Amino acid sequence: MRYRVTNLTRNTLLADHAGKADSFMRRFKGLMGVTDFPMGHGLHIEPCNSIHTFFMKIPIDALFLDAKGEVVDVCHAMPAWRMSRVYFSAKSVLELPAGTALASKTEAGDRLSFEAVAP
Repeated sequence: MRYRVTNLTRNTLLADHAGKADSFMRRFKGLMGVTDFPMGHGLHIEPCNSIHTFFMKIPIDALFLDAKGEVVDVCHAMPAWRMSRVYFSAKSVLELPAGTALASKTEAGDRLSFEAVAP
């Protein structure tokens, strides 16, 4: 399943090719090994309240979301081999290409929407 992710607060499109990692194996693999993560792509990891970028080859933006889809915090351009802190109020994280959050002015408090898109 593919998703279109919109920042409703700022009326901006964050991703139109976002996947979902909602099983143990999909969450475990995440973006490890990915070398090309173009703008418009994303990965929504659920459940999740912290991430790492071990074994990753690209920097990412990480948007931590609460149960209502509100941004709890943003980690901008998180490089490889780092760990985020634990966000106890976060229920999921949206990983995006580095620079997406800054370009869209997405910040804590913004509300996101996930819309399923036919393949």
